[in-house]
Amino acid sequence: MLILGGTTEAAALARALTDVEVVTSLAGRTRSPAALPGQVRIGGFGGAQGLAQYLDAEGIGALVDATHPFAARISANAAEAARLRPTPRLMLVRPEWTPQSGDRWTMVPGIPAASDAVPGGARAFLAIGRQDLAPFAGRADAWFLIRSVEPPDGPLPLHHSVITARGPFRVEDEAALLAEHRIDVLVAKNSGGDDAKLAAARRLGIPAVLVERPALPEGERVGTVEEAVRWVQALPRPRRGRGAGAEGNERQRRS
Repeated sequence: MLILGGTTEAAALARALTDVEVVTSLAGRTRSPAALPGQVRIGGFGGAQGLAQYLDAEGIGALVDATHPFAARISANAAEAARLRPTPRLMLVRPEWTPQSGDRWTMVPGIPAASDAVPGGARAFLAIGRQDLAPFAGRADAWFLIRSVEPPDGPLPLHHSVITARGPFRVEDEAALLAEHRIDVLVAKNSGGDDAKLAAARRLGIPAVLVERPALPEGERVGTVEEAVRWVQALPRPRRGRGAGAEGNERQRRS
């Protein structure tokens, strides 16, 4: 089976499927991804048609889309590929964050709107990764603390500081970071998962600007790795038919 990965949940699923031959596909945005069991491929497929061809050529028996909740294009391509080359498809989507008592959130529909929502003169913590910083490059009236797994390589705001770090993070450390840099507002995507930065902002009374998730394609979805494992286990397993050729047997082994 093929896992479209790049998330903590995708890695956990690959490790949990000990009785299934797994290929995990990574987009290649992180130069040094963590080690994973099974096969790992790096890079895109060439759109939905290319992914459909890969599913057929490799004899993939099932597809789990466990990409980041904001990887809308990849999810759309996965849905179309599974239609073009009929393949069982599941979306493993971590639950969204929901506001708690003490939260001061402003929800916005996209990254440009998040940039607009940062007040002039503010000191903002950008926890949105390194791919979506361009809309903030024109903000010369605020200061930005930018955190990403790897150094950003695109346009950056005039006044900024960059730190590189990989989560998960502790609430105590996040609170110390916000206090050290005198942060006035947190900017993040509503990606779910590790919420230490939001808990820290809540503790310190710092408002947050959260980018709403893009719409996902139709299809079956679950919110936990355990549910995804049960879905995989419930799939019918291919059986080798009598007289099947070597190519058919090989495809069944790979699925």
